[in-house]
Amino acid sequence: MDDDRLTRAEAQGLRYAKELEGHVSWLDSFTAAALGVLAVASGIYTYLGVSSLLDDNGALSFFAAVSYSIAVSVGIFVFWSYLMRLLPAVRTMGARIGLFVSMLLGSLAIIAMSSWLNAAALAGAAAVEQHLARTVQDYQTALERSNEIAVSAQGLGRDVARVRQSFEDLSEQEATGDLSGLAGRGAVFRVLRQKSDELAGLERQIASQQPLVNAAFTEGNAILSRMRSLTVEPGPIEARSVQFSEEAVRLAGVITQLRQLSVAPLVSRAAQDLSASVILPELDGRTAENRAGQQSTISSVLQLLGQRADTLRIAADGVIAMEPPQDTIYTPISTADAVIRYAENFVPSWAGAIAIDLLPAVLVFILAITQAAIRSGKSRVGVEDTLTLAELRAALNAVQDVEHSLRGSETWTPAPAPKPETKPEIKPVPSGVKADKQA
Repeated sequence: MDDDRLTRAEAQGLRYAKELEGHVSWLDSFTAAALGVLAVASGIYTYLGVSSLLDDNGALSFFAAVSYSIAVSVGIFVFWSYLMRLLPAVRTMGARIGLFVSMLLGSLAIIAMSSWLNAAALAGAAAVEQHLARTVQDYQTALERSNEIAVSAQGLGRDVARVRQSFEDLSEQEATGDLSGLAGRGAVFRVLRQKSDELAGLERQIASQQPLVNAAFTEGNAILSRMRSLTVEPGPIEARSVQFSEEAVRLAGVITQLRQLSVAPLVSRAAQDLSASVILPELDGRTAENRAGQQSTISSVLQLLGQRADTLRIAADGVIAMEPPQDTIYTPISTADAVIRYAENFVPSWAGAIAIDLLPAVLVFILAITQAAIRSGKSRVGVEDTLTLAELRAALNAVQDVEHSLRGSETWTPAPAPKPETKPEIKPVPSGVKADKQA
């Protein structure tokens, strides 16, 4: 009899398993409804994400978006319902691993078909605004770089003015006779004046570009200001994106204009021509000695001219060698693409979009752990020890129903009831009478 009794540990494990089963039964009463609410919520956000991708707003696009969102909701509900029932129930390691791998694959599929659209619905407009802000930064960098190159090229005007002034000073010295020893406006004077006039014309051309550079840079900043306001002002992001695109086209034209206003290539070509295109006048000295002096002075001037030309060319080539601004082209982007490109800036939105789809995975693990604990509590006792009063009453009713059905059958013959064993009756012997020896 002692062997049939439950030990204290077995009784505690059985009570523990019964308690967990009661909790699971109560939770099962609303788990399906909660899962349905999550699936419907995910479907609604999926509908919003799909709607942002469709260009047409007609009836066909509406039904397409609704159909897709319903398919997502049904798929999520069925997928997690399967796992909530099957994964906690399996007992072999191979089955658990197989279902776990299936859950991973299904979760990836849910993220691919629903979560990124949910993120687009939650943060799509903000992601597009982020794209506009990044584009404004790129355009601003390109504008400032183009203006920097143009201003640097305008700075070559000072170098040109310095060289021009040096030739004018030399011509004045020649006019007074301090250079070649022959006072007047002879051959040397005319060579010096020729080059100073060329440089003066180049200087005026460079100076004429300065107002154009300033105006282009001012216009570019004004366009950038309007583009910044479009990134933050209220209203539908689609309409603002169209206006932003128009302003981006204008700004691209301004940047191109600034790049064309750079005078560095002009100065480089002028420096090459400065020493190569010299018209030598006829020597006008009266004597051979004077003409020899003029020739020597002209040779020195030409040498100085080559040095000044090399200085200007090197300065101009330095400006030309400056790294040009990167080509910036604004590309319109959808809300779904924007949340993917700028995902690092919208981690909370992505987390919420994924959580609403994959939260049932936590419930699956909770059920699997609870079912394992229930099986562990019942593993050390037999089935007959786990029957509750309700289950025992149901079993007795089932047995009675079977007996009634069998009694009503013609082929059934009840077995005779076993007779109880009877013992011989021992009659009392009267006192004073001796019993017979044979008795």
